[in-house]
Amino acid sequence: MLSFITTLQKFASQGEKTGWTSIGISAEQANKLQPNTKKSFRVKGKLDEYAFEGAALIPMGEGDFIMAINATMRQAIKKRKGDTVNVILEFDKKGYQLNADFIDCLNDEPAAISFFNSLTKGHQNYFSKWIESAKTVETKSKRIAMAVNALEKKMGYPEMIREQIVDNKLLGK
Repeated sequence: MLSFITTLQKFASQGEKTGWTSIGISAEQANKLQPNTKKSFRVKGKLDEYAFEGAALIPMGEGDFIMAINATMRQAIKKRKGDTVNVILEFDKKGYQLNADFIDCLNDEPAAISFFNSLTKGHQNYFSKWIESAKTVETKSKRIAMAVNALEKKMGYPEMIREQIVDNKLLGK
């Protein structure tokens, strides 16, 4: 377990990380959590009194990592860029869990689950994270149906999104 106090930072411009609020984890600290790794891995712990799990540590080079502090976390701790936060981290053996409703629906469609299982874990996660990012039950249900249909057609996540964009343009949306 790793415990430290740090300051919330925000990327002004850093590619896809632009606008992210995050905390830095040094190579030395990361080594205590997951020795000798240069790849992203999941942690659980606390930010002040807010408990979380399944957060990704993202490599930034030279062995250093960042952990994005999403809106839910920021609202829970009532802090933003420049504020200090007490951090407790430990390696999360459980890792990322796919959306259960999505998996239940996939299991009812043999062609879809077969293609889904042929995808890398990272590509499987794209579908699940997109579904979980829905703000309403209706949107989540629509995304599950869309994902299952795309997987039945042997489409990956990017192909599914591109098809949806084309369909929306044709329908004038």
